[in-house]
Amino acid sequence: MWDKLQEVERRFEEIGRELSSPEIHSDPKRLATLTKEHKTLTEVVATFRAYKKAKEESAGSKEIIETSKDADMIEMAKEELALLEKEIATLEDELRILLIPKDPNDDKNVILEIRAGAGGDEAGIFSGDLFRMYTRYAEERGWKVELMSASEASSGGYKEVIAIINGAGAYSRLKYESGVHRVQRVPNTETQGRIHTSTVTVAVLPEAEDVEIDIDDNDLRIDVYRSSGPGGQSVNTTDSAVRITHVPTGIVVAMQDEKSQIKNKAKAMKVLQARLLERKQAEADAERQADRRSQVGSGDRSEKIRTYNYPQSRVTDHRINLTLHSLDQIVNGDIDQVIDPLIAQDQAEALKGQDH
Repeated sequence: MWDKLQEVERRFEEIGRELSSPEIHSDPKRLATLTKEHKTLTEVVATFRAYKKAKEESAGSKEIIETSKDADMIEMAKEELALLEKEIATLEDELRILLIPKDPNDDKNVILEIRAGAGGDEAGIFSGDLFRMYTRYAEERGWKVELMSASEASSGGYKEVIAIINGAGAYSRLKYESGVHRVQRVPNTETQGRIHTSTVTVAVLPEAEDVEIDIDDNDLRIDVYRSSGPGGQSVNTTDSAVRITHVPTGIVVAMQDEKSQIKNKAKAMKVLQARLLERKQAEADAERQADRRSQVGSGDRSEKIRTYNYPQSRVTDHRINLTLHSLDQIVNGDIDQVIDPLIAQDQAEALKGQDH
């Protein structure tokens, strides 16, 4: 671990020197790459330097305890040493976490897809509840939510809703939301007061950058058609809706929310890129499944990850056996109380993997 940290510090200083040289400004691409790398190393190096300083100070305190003849000085040094040893232990833990290999998608924006599953009208209504929960969470963190596509359910909520969430670290936190969300509650239409169980599927995809997914135009079949549903006269009088089929994989994306065919096509391409990136990463994950450090954030869409029980005001995350009796707060957007323990568990699993 310490060799690795010294190597990181050397690399950090090397990048710093290169960034301060005048020649770097003639190569904007390299400048951007180095600036990004420098930024990712800053926290590790700052923590490592704080650790080294605390170690030096603790060595000084030990020397005073061993060599001084002044009782007051020795007592002060002992107090100082006790504080420093706590600080060193904390910094060691922080450094272990900082050295966990970073998910390259963590800083990306997110494409959020929510679909009603089993449970009829109630599943559609809960899709709407979940979309509102994520929207409020995003707003609290200063992220921007842009609705891309919505198919409304007859009794309220959505059959399907797709949105893009723009914000620093959006994927690093929302990636734990992929999977099946189950709701248990008494629907408004239920006269007998019986509890119904419904499911909603959530997919959280990192937004793909153009360099990651190269789509051959020859692999695409693009159909245009007239939009259906609400939207005024102009929606129904032009072929503005777009359906893109990626022939090699069979992935289909349709967009009809915008009145402009160009805008619908751009949105559809963004979603297609994200789905292709997810597929590519899933294949890579499957190949190295034996080496994976953790399954907490595996994002398997068929996995039941969480239950929202309204009569008991209870939310249970099945992956880490976490039960919280604060359903109202959670569905109103306070999902950090679920996400933070998931991240902690993921880090613990990764640290276990490092120790073996």
